[in-house]
Amino acid sequence: MSHAELLDALAAAVGADAIRTDEAALDLAASDVHVTGHRPAAVARPHDAAGVAAAVSTATALGYAVLPRGGGLSYTGGYAPPAAKAITIDMRGMDRILDISEEDMTITVQAGVTWKQINDALKPRGLRLPFIGTFSGAGATVGGGLGQGALFFGSARYGSAAENVLGIEIVLADGTLLQTGQRALARASRPILRTFGPDTTGLFTHDGGMFGIKTEASFRLIRAPAEQGYASFAFASLEEAADALCEIARADLAEEVYILDPSVAGAVHTDTVTMAKTAVSVARDAGGAIKAVKALASLGKGGTRFIPEGHFSLHLCAAGRCAAAVAADLEEAHRIATHAGGQPVAPTIPRVARAELFANLNGVLGPTGGRWAALNAKVAHSDARRLIAAFDAMIAPHAEEMARHGVTFTRLVSALANHCFSFEPVFHWRDTWLPLHREAPEPEHLAGFVEPSSNLGARALVDRLRAETVELFRSLGAASNQIGRTYPFRAALSPAPDQFLSAIKAALDPRGLMNPGVLGFA
Repeated sequence: MSHAELLDALAAAVGADAIRTDEAALDLAASDVHVTGHRPAAVARPHDAAGVAAAVSTATALGYAVLPRGGGLSYTGGYAPPAAKAITIDMRGMDRILDISEEDMTITVQAGVTWKQINDALKPRGLRLPFIGTFSGAGATVGGGLGQGALFFGSARYGSAAENVLGIEIVLADGTLLQTGQRALARASRPILRTFGPDTTGLFTHDGGMFGIKTEASFRLIRAPAEQGYASFAFASLEEAADALCEIARADLAEEVYILDPSVAGAVHTDTVTMAKTAVSVARDAGGAIKAVKALASLGKGGTRFIPEGHFSLHLCAAGRCAAAVAADLEEAHRIATHAGGQPVAPTIPRVARAELFANLNGVLGPTGGRWAALNAKVAHSDARRLIAAFDAMIAPHAEEMARHGVTFTRLVSALANHCFSFEPVFHWRDTWLPLHREAPEPEHLAGFVEPSSNLGARALVDRLRAETVELFRSLGAASNQIGRTYPFRAALSPAPDQFLSAIKAALDPRGLMNPGVLGFA
């Protein structure tokens, strides 16, 4: 297929310097951390909403599908082109913070801004987002996070990115710019209230870009808590740890609370040089000389080999206006955890996680240079043990085949607000890298590995295990974020919601060219 007409039209619309057709750019656009689709005809990298609108309207007028791509750190095929007659809009060119209002406690950013950029801009002002960002916040973007359901740091108290956004600007399939929230008004005011009338902002969250491409977003801010504290506990079983996590979440004692698999905690073991760098970060983040000394003493005492072998570990960060409030929350968390069977251990992991917030993207590779692919399920706290047991029963018959192919799994458990249990199984294996594995990590980190050879057998097994896991989640009525093209969202809907969303899709994107196939909508 010749794409000459498209390329000429795109160059005229947004400038030739904003268009890439080289193999490296197309290969990167075709895949995420796990899924590979077709190479698009071109990658456009606009720098403002007008450029996005021009690229989108030009492509769709010629019958090309349009897919948004932010940091590219997903693993569910959310932006992997389902066909070659498509262009990718690389949102990383939209990387400006547009407004910070300390008086109104809001921030407005372009959709290609990362969570790290926001945190770095707000920290000197004593401000932050309630939901701070994802593990991959050094590269993950606001637009991708809103479309995929970003969560983690701050999520036990404040929910996901979607719960904290006030309004969004979106480019529709024909190039129309649509505003939601208070900026939808003809006499637009500052983006303070999200729900003046129906919540149109919510319609464009967790949508995977099926309705349009986000170009701006406004969020509410909070003042950074004056005090923080950390706690960690070791448990002999995941079920006991989950009981503690659910109760800590219900009691609203932590900004994030999560459980690591025994093997994941073991991977935290580091060398002296790494620990020295970590100590600098911990001291810098502690806030004041006396606090820094105490933080370093705690780190030194705990070291990195502090969790009993074979134990699951629960970690939390508490925060508040004063030391007494944080101490009270930590005391109650201690009571809950020990009552559930946990034993206190040095809180090195949560302290380091906060001190080195958004440090790098080295985690796109496993600790030995292998690959990984995650899935997730969101259920009520009362269903936590049922979900854990169901996954264990599903995976057990595959043990021998997994061992034969070198496939292992870990589990990450966390709380989303005070009412939701998040369960994330992660499959690990050694296999040749995808473009993102080569681009995202720091060069010195990448240099420490030799890329594994292709492992088709393990890859096929992982894909089969993922399909079985997704079907298990569906059978339990679980929800998921990062839906992409992996979870059967549309197929899982009852008739009325399906008809409702299909009607909106047809109205906004009548030719089905906005990220076709995502969430199951062609």
